[in-house]
Formats: sequence, C-alpha cells, structure tokens
Amino acid sequence: MSTKEILAIEPVELKFPFELKKQISCSLQLLNKTDEYVAFKVKTTSPKKYCVRPNAGIVLPRSTCGVIVTMQAQREAPPDMQCKDKFLVQSVIVKEGAMVQDITPEMFTKESGNVVDEVKLRVVYAPPPQPPSPVPEGSEEGTSPRASVSDNGNLSSADLTAATIAYEEHEEKSSEATTLISRLTEEKSTAIQQNKKLRQELDLLRREVNKQRGGFSFIFVVIVVLLGIILGYLVKT
Repeated sequence: MSTKEILAIEPVELKFPFELKKQISCSLQLLNKTDEYVAFKVKTTSPKKYCVRPNAGIVLPRSTCGVIVTMQAQREAPPDMQCKDKFLVQSVIVKEGAMVQDITPEMFTKESGNVVDEVKLRVVYAPPPQPPSPVPEGSEEGTSPRASVSDNGNLSSADLTAATIAYEEHEEKSSEATTLISRLTEEKSTAIQQNKKLRQELDLLRREVNKQRGGFSFIFVVIVVLLGIILGYLVKT
C-alpha cells in the first residue's frame, strides 16, 4: 500500500467461490488511518453483474467501513475460470461532519480540485468450498462406539475397552430380552390351561343342570300318571 493512499483497503482481490446459478458475496474493509473525514465511491466495469452495498459513503477518522460486493447468479462459467472484471475505489478528504447525502459525483473528478485517491481491485474466481467429509459411524453421540485400528493393524487399548463394554452391554440386553420372552411364553401357556379348565368346569355344570331338569320332568310325569289312575279308580267306584 502506498503512503499516498487515503483509505487502506483489504483485500486487494475480490475472491468469489464461483458456483453456477448462485449469488456469491465477498466483503471489503475500508480503513481510514487519517484524522480527516473521507468520502468513498466504488465503481465496477460490470455494474449489471455486481451489487455493491454501500457503493458510496463516509468513513470517519480512524474508523473502518465494511462493503459487501455480491455477484449475481451466473448461467455460464468463464473460459478457464478467468475473470476480467475490475473494481475501482475512489476516496477524497471532505469537510468535517460531512454525511452521505453530501457526496456528489463531481467530488471524485480532477476538475473539482480534490486529491482523488484510486485503488484498483481485480476479481478472482476460486473453486467452490468442498462439503465436509462424512462423519464416521460411531463418532456421533449416542451411537455404539467402534474400535479403531492403528497403523500397525492392532486395536488401541482405549478402543478395545470401549468395544468390550459395548459388547457386554449388548449381551446383557440380549439376555434380558430372552428372559422376558420366556416369562411371557410361560404366562401364555398358564393362561391357556386355565381357560381350558374353566371350559371343562362350565361343560360339567351345564350337564348337571340338564340332568336336574330331566329328573324333574320324569317325576312330574309319574305324578300325573298316578293321579290319572286314582281318578279312574274313583270314577269306576
């Protein structure tokens, strides 16, 4: 950076991780190292391709201003990923207390008599960021630990211990499940036997009731016959 520069600008390259059909942004930092108010304006050779916010402003003494440059979604990639777009940051010292609405295009011309500092920025396309590698199984919280193998093919003691604990827990749970299944099977068998016994007792009870009903009918018939004989005998006499 030259000592004549009014604003220190970082970075000096606008690096975009290029991806088709996707808006991409990068940021600039404008640092005012002077004790003066500084007005700035950002220009580009492709104004329809980029959006700059803010594209003009005031940087207070010993202060920093952030600028966001957004590249619109592109349908095609440039040949060899080379970009010829350029940006120009112009800055001038203005009167104390100046505000954004005080900035005019004439302030950045040589005819105005102002000392106009200009810094050119080039645009660079970079490959898009690579997605993070998948998390190995067992590394997430709550999953069963897996023993890792060292370079010489042997399990480390910590991994071996973890694997042993996991195996014992698995065996314990399996044993509990087997015991539960066995107990439920026995209860089911007992319930079936009790049901069968109740059915047998019910059938026996029904037979007894039928017998009692049958005996009552027979006695009634006998009594009727005897009454008939007696009445017949009385009538004859």
